[in-house]
Amino acid sequence: MNKNVVLRSLEPKDGSDLVKHLNNPNVIRYLSDRLPKPYTPQDAKWWLEVGQSQNALNYAIEYDGQFCGVVGAYLPDDLSSPQGAELGYWLGECFWGNGTGTHAVALFVAKFFEKTSLQALYNPVSSPNQASIRVMEKVGFGLKHITQKTAFHQGEACDEYVYVLKRAEYI
Repeated sequence: MNKNVVLRSLEPKDGSDLVKHLNNPNVIRYLSDRLPKPYTPQDAKWWLEVGQSQNALNYAIEYDGQFCGVVGAYLPDDLSSPQGAELGYWLGECFWGNGTGTHAVALFVAKFFEKTSLQALYNPVSSPNQASIRVMEKVGFGLKHITQKTAFHQGEACDEYVYVLKRAEYI
């Protein structure tokens, strides 16, 4: 694991980095279509002040003290429910390929199971996103199922691989 990676609370100072990275088409290629395009300073301000804490657990990812992305989970309304939470993460392109994503997700999984009583984390990954598929496998998520042609990115339908990590398998 990469010891230069830490998770911390998101802060107002992260806004300019959010805008920079979330306007990179390579970074947002497989992110939700709900993400505003272009991503403005006002979008970042709203998300940091309101959006990131709405039924969610989110952290800034830092590499060598530099903001490089976000990892988090959307939580169900009923935290005592047996269902899981949906994991999401992204990294700025200049931080790809050095294990930062794998380490950040592993750190987040530990925090998630420590801070919640939820029984699972799941992550739908679009089939062309091979880097995220590798992250899921390295962290210990198992492939639960594949939905065919249900994800749409840049006008193309692709399969979605749903990876799951259960508390019982993690602990």
